[in-house]
Amino acid sequence: MRRNNRDKDEYKRDPEILRGLHKVDYKDAELLKKFMTDRGKILSGRLTGANAQQQRQIKKAIRRARVMGLVR
Repeated sequence: MRRNNRDKDEYKRDPEILRGLHKVDYKDAELLKKFMTDRGKILSGRLTGANAQQQRQIKKAIRRARVMGLVR
């Protein structure tokens, strides 16, 4: 199924979420859900507004939380 631009805007996040956040914690499931789709995929840095370092921290935290069973 082909997606249009409106679908991308739905997932576009505000970079204000990451401002002032020094380290992303895998135990903070509510924060991590903001960087995932409803199906559990990790959103790209272009959509989240995170820089490369923050995106790596998000990726690592989501993967750890999945193993622990905190997020889907």
